[in-house]
Amino acid sequence: MCKDCGCGLPGEQPVGYSAHPHDHPHDHEHDHDHDHAHDHGEHQAHEPTPDPDAAHGHGHPHPHTHSHPHAHGDLVHDHPHTHVHSHPTAAGTGGTEGRRALEVHRALLEKNDRQAERNRGFFRARGLLVLNVVSSPGSGKTTLLEKTVRAIQPALRAAVIVGDLATDNDARRLRESGAPVVQITTGTVCHLDAEMVARALKQLPLDGLQLLIIENVGNLVCPASYDLGENLRVVLLSVTEGEDKPLKYPPMFQAADVVIVSKIDLAQACDWNREALLANLRRVSPKAQVLELSSKTGQGLAAWQELLTAKHRELADQPPLPI
Repeated sequence: MCKDCGCGLPGEQPVGYSAHPHDHPHDHEHDHDHDHAHDHGEHQAHEPTPDPDAAHGHGHPHPHTHSHPHAHGDLVHDHPHTHVHSHPTAAGTGGTEGRRALEVHRALLEKNDRQAERNRGFFRARGLLVLNVVSSPGSGKTTLLEKTVRAIQPALRAAVIVGDLATDNDARRLRESGAPVVQITTGTVCHLDAEMVARALKQLPLDGLQLLIIENVGNLVCPASYDLGENLRVVLLSVTEGEDKPLKYPPMFQAADVVIVSKIDLAQACDWNREALLANLRRVSPKAQVLELSSKTGQGLAAWQELLTAKHRELADQPPLPI
């Protein structure tokens, strides 16, 4: 359940995972909103994984008090990340009910951050560059990712995780690019979280994978609060959405490592003011790298591809994690 907006209430559609090109219902794992503390005892050796319940076989989140003697899974290494999270403060809450809601909200975000760190350690240990791509609906995420995956392979072997409330339409399109794709259908939840990503990883062929692109649910609000363990948070903004979008949704743009201005082939038709947009981006997100491109004409795609290959080289040059 999303504690930012209240979507995904208990009893509504569960989160589902599919790596197959079909759209009929599945028997999915269900996530539950309650924790059980278990005495796990000694863990046997297992394949390193960020899976939140790898040793349990069911979908409940568990507080762990042990660590694994390798550089994956429950990682406790110092991995600083620069994303800005919209964690709540006490301001604006009143009474016992408000404080209780705030405590639940904070606990869920803290739980997500712990899982995100496990994901991050797992990704780094594999030398995997991970993108969290977010935007409003209709900004051109899927079209850009189609072109990206086709262009960047075989230089970087890529896979995609797609999040949508319903349908696997985008996953079907992206499979045509030749990359493995896992669809997460979130039901009524308006964002992906770190645990959803960890579960989706079990359906991907990870050996030799170099680039993982996560196409988040189309939403510029709630995804800003949820770290997935990514290396880069990429925010798309099409020229048709207006120059003041960064001012209207500052948490998302503040969290951006890269901002892509998409659909620039339509700039003249919609009377786009380039200087106004860039000024607003500098005001809200001064450190983000800004790219302007058109997936339709191909303008700017080479620079985007060069950025990804350069980021992967930087990742490969980092010292290995201690075992």
